[in-house]
Amino acid sequence: MKKIILVSFLLAVIQVSLFGQENRALKIGIIGFYNIENLFDTIDDPNINDEEFLPIGVNKWNTEKYTQKLQRLSDAIYSIGTDYSPDGAAVLGLSEIENSLVLEDLVATEKLAKRGYKIIHYDGPDRRGVDVALLYQPKYFTPTSTSSIRLHVPDNPDFRTRDQLLVSGMFDGEEMHFIVVHWPSRYGGEKRSLPFRIAAAELSRHITDSLLQINPKAKVMIMGDFNDTPANKSILDVLKAKGNAQKLKADELFNPMYDLHKKGIGSNAYRDSWSLIDQIIVTQALLPTDFSNYQLRLTKVHNKRELVQQSGRYKGYPFRTFSGSVWLDGYSDHFPVYIILAKDVAAN
Repeated sequence: MKKIILVSFLLAVIQVSLFGQENRALKIGIIGFYNIENLFDTIDDPNINDEEFLPIGVNKWNTEKYTQKLQRLSDAIYSIGTDYSPDGAAVLGLSEIENSLVLEDLVATEKLAKRGYKIIHYDGPDRRGVDVALLYQPKYFTPTSTSSIRLHVPDNPDFRTRDQLLVSGMFDGEEMHFIVVHWPSRYGGEKRSLPFRIAAAELSRHITDSLLQINPKAKVMIMGDFNDTPANKSILDVLKAKGNAQKLKADELFNPMYDLHKKGIGSNAYRDSWSLIDQIIVTQALLPTDFSNYQLRLTKVHNKRELVQQSGRYKGYPFRTFSGSVWLDGYSDHFPVYIILAKDVAAN
């Protein structure tokens, strides 16, 4: 990982009346996740299956399309959470990244360069070559350790999928941990693919438990494309992430996306059906108490109009890059999701 440069900063301050409490000022931080739909460069990598994203491939992927994709993603990422903080996402998990090069090109775009995002990324074993990654603004977050954790399926030793990225560090003086995931897809059908997501959930839970064993009050955020909804077995029963904060057992996590899911709000659409497969799940240490430290305040799907397809077959869906091999010049087939953490200014 590149050397981290520390700078002084002032976190955004908002009036707590935004959250239903009058006459109180809060410092806030935005934590987000975005599946950015196949961010590939145009160079052939013989070690992965990237042929469709080459100039001679079915998508006719070239420098012009790549540059436009970067610009679209830059616009989308820059706007995440800006209704609440001008700095947008302080920490942002990403999925469907080909390599570090595309991330470097992304954070170098004009808008994102203003934020000074730094990159944490490891090459993983996925056959298509897509990985997860984390972007962060150093004025908010200072990483202290990073690791890329592989999923092994004993009954299927040849199975390959995305690693799970664990990043620990200090967020405005508080220790926090981010686990970025992209669980196995539903390719081949939900029943056939479910064991792989169960295995991924077990790994995510194991990582979380290892952090909680060291510190029972650890602030852990599991973010990613889970390819399952908040109501699916992998999340409810294996990860033990529940939607009712008042009824959590000691070993359970809180899924703030559950209520959005019940309301029919989704981050991805398929065959005219919405699903909230992009989620941020937290440990109980982030549940609201007295504002003396950072706590969860709001949960959002970033589905602003410009990210929505306005016409054609996918009208109303996330404005995607391709329909089959037809270039639509969109952003992604997923909406970003984010949470707002808040802390009483007087607590400093």
